[in-house]
Amino acid sequence: MPKTTELTINDGGKRIDAALASAGLEHSRSTLASWIKDGQVLVNGQPVKSSYKVKSGDKIRITVPDTKSVAIQPENIPLDIVYEDDDLLVVNKEQGMVVHPAAGHAGGTLVNALLFHAPLSSINGEFRPGIVHRIDRDTSGLLMVAKNDRAHQALAAELKAHKTERYYYALVKGEFKEDHGTVDAPIGRHPKDRKKQAVVAGGREAVTHFEVLERFHGYTLLRLALETGRTHQIRVHMQYIGHPVVGDATYGHQQELLGISLKGQLLHAKTLVLTQPTTGEKMTFDSPLPSSFERVLKALKEEQKL
Repeated sequence: MPKTTELTINDGGKRIDAALASAGLEHSRSTLASWIKDGQVLVNGQPVKSSYKVKSGDKIRITVPDTKSVAIQPENIPLDIVYEDDDLLVVNKEQGMVVHPAAGHAGGTLVNALLFHAPLSSINGEFRPGIVHRIDRDTSGLLMVAKNDRAHQALAAELKAHKTERYYYALVKGEFKEDHGTVDAPIGRHPKDRKKQAVVAGGREAVTHFEVLERFHGYTLLRLALETGRTHQIRVHMQYIGHPVVGDATYGHQQELLGISLKGQLLHAKTLVLTQPTTGEKMTFDSPLPSSFERVLKALKEEQKL
């Protein structure tokens, strides 16, 4: 069955393809333009041309066509499994590994590895079986994975209700005067670069709490808690307040520090707290910082002594 997405336009004046591309949808502007041309996008119940300029209050209905099914191949890729039972897995994902297959990443993903290891829930369809939440390719750390549909529904409901606790460590550029704080700023697709997210008016609610763990010359180690789970949320929020994550070339930091070459942002999903779907037990999992992350912290501490 084709899926449908419905939304209401808040600010008028843009071409419909541009308005939809900036609304935080997981589709490119070219894809949306193609669907508009094919009549799969209705405005107030009627098809329109791509040149149509939206008006405030317009009701948009998008019918997403079915995609051709492509079987994902299980692959014998080593996994760092922190915990496993009949309902779920908690995996410590390494930096550089894509979570699930997508354009340009048909294989070598966490899902390919998981399918080799165990059966997974079917709720997210063929491309994201078992995946309750994601972290970026170049972010390391803990992910919960559902092995059956009942467990997936329970874990997803807990996540949606903001009862799952997720704590990240990040090294960011700059020094903080405050010891803790909150960034509450809406996130949507970047208005000029569809591969990026940004703080934008009319974006989806996004809240990140931070606590300073350690200060260095020109850098700060933070512990961050996600209240919401928007795409690139921590990376976007840190850039927004002028403290981009170290190694995050996409959002404003070089990929080298103190002569150390970085392979991506120094952002690690360190702690995960969830409720076991069958027993109701509250479970806490923790993971060590990757050696590459520790190496940078050691270099900063040595520099600070000079």
